[in-house]
Amino acid sequence: MIQTQNPVTPPNPHKAITTGLSGNEMFCLALKGYSPGNIVVGNSVFSLGFFGSLGSGMKTILGGEITQITSLVQEGRELSYSRMLAEANKLGGAGITGVTSDIVFHQGNVEFLSIGSCVHKPNELLEKKFSSSSDGQELYCQLDAGFQPLKFVFGNVAYSMGLGGGLSGFIRSFARGEVTEYSEIFSTTRHLALERISAEAKEAGANAVLGIETSIRPMGGFQEMLMIGTAAKHPALDSFAAHPVTSDLTNQELWNVVHMGYMPIRLVMGVSVYSIGIAGGIISAFQSLGRGELNMVSSLLYEARENAIEQMHKEARSYGADDVLGIRTYVYQIGGGLVEFFAIGTAVRKIEGITTLTPALPPQAVIVDQDTFVNEVDGAGFVQNLNSSRDRSQAIKQAPALIVILIVISMIMMQVFLRNFFHR
Repeated sequence: MIQTQNPVTPPNPHKAITTGLSGNEMFCLALKGYSPGNIVVGNSVFSLGFFGSLGSGMKTILGGEITQITSLVQEGRELSYSRMLAEANKLGGAGITGVTSDIVFHQGNVEFLSIGSCVHKPNELLEKKFSSSSDGQELYCQLDAGFQPLKFVFGNVAYSMGLGGGLSGFIRSFARGEVTEYSEIFSTTRHLALERISAEAKEAGANAVLGIETSIRPMGGFQEMLMIGTAAKHPALDSFAAHPVTSDLTNQELWNVVHMGYMPIRLVMGVSVYSIGIAGGIISAFQSLGRGELNMVSSLLYEARENAIEQMHKEARSYGADDVLGIRTYVYQIGGGLVEFFAIGTAVRKIEGITTLTPALPPQAVIVDQDTFVNEVDGAGFVQNLNSSRDRSQAIKQAPALIVILIVISMIMMQVFLRNFFHR
């Protein structure tokens, strides 16, 4: 029999609860006095329409944000979220955990889908229900780190690189090195999503946005960058009310950081777009016919990666950070010999007098739940579990890897073809 520190009872013991919470999540939330409630869903189906597609198509040529599409996607996400919230309000309770904001394509139409699980807390009167992107385990970590969740928030931007960031960018892409016009376009759009999620958190009365998950997905001629997270409050961060703290640390990592006396200050990013140039491409193509290192390509990729990381460090220093944690770098093949390097991490600062409520996390807060349903028929194994933030993140992370694999296979096939051609 499972023993908890604060045992709770279901809100209605005579009616079965259908929840998206796992056993580990239920255990962790019970330690904080919460019991599971029903799963709630909200959706909205949109069609871009001919005129909307035409207008956005013209803006796609210019590059940068496509405001028409950004607004349309934002409206769809907000509608599905508000409908999920309305359903939750009918059920009562203290809040909603594990809130998602997904897009599902249905033969030309787009469905915006929000899913979450209600939680209840006996003898607690709340004027306003909280909502959180964190699952039960993550929510435990947030609460134990001293944060009070307020609202699920998101920031998005739909964008296109267009015709090379203008004529000057197109011409500069023929030369080796950074193409600053492209770098500026991508850097601006990346930071727009962060500014918007931060502004929504400020409007909710929060001084922090925690557990930010960032995804970039193609949407027919353009891309959408989406950030989702939980707007929250912490008494040690009252000075950040005007500019809420942002963090993409996992909530388990957040607990560890706070336990050591640090606080996240800012999610920082670095963007660098480089071109190998025509001459470099020709030389590298001939060098690739033989064995050995491609020196020109190696130095260019190294320089681009270092440039992106240095941008991130400069941004962190401007916020008075002591360290940057969880740095991750990503490489995207844009096409036309262009490569984007994207670096992201969380800047932290030492703050005296802060720590967690308990000295250690329970094992149930860090155990990774296993998926017991596997569908390898539909979509050739690429079916996405919309109920799991971990599976959504994994699917997003796998997409660039699959692209890289296809590029490598294509390069190998090209080398084989050229070798056979020259040896005839």
